[in-house]
Amino acid sequence: QVQLVESGGGSVQAGGSLRLSCAASGRPFSSFAMGWFRQAPGKEREFVAGISWSGGNTYYADSAKGRFTISRDNAKNTVFLQMNSLKSEDTSVYYCAATRGSTWSIEGMAYWGKGTLVTVSS
Repeated sequence: QVQLVESGGGSVQAGGSLRLSCAASGRPFSSFAMGWFRQAPGKEREFVAGISWSGGNTYYADSAKGRFTISRDNAKNTVFLQMNSLKSEDTSVYYCAATRGSTWSIEGMAYWGKGTLVTVSS
């Protein structure tokens, strides 16, 4: 089992920044690729960003490219999502997830956190 706990959400004005963190415990963190997903009210959960177990490869949804940066610190069992130039449409609950697979489908993620709310006001 892997337990994931997100933090860092909050309210911010459009154009601002937030840094989300996801702390992992349980099985070796470095054996999992990690992803960030989000779900806005009334919408389906969607992939935002992913990072390989080593941190050497990162992946982004088109909506996140150029504004968000995913990183990880395997020594601290933590993955981060730096979000800059936030827009009102980024308002969502953001979830951290872990996988041993190689795709970023929701079904492919083995473990999920409970999420942290990000609200961007225009």
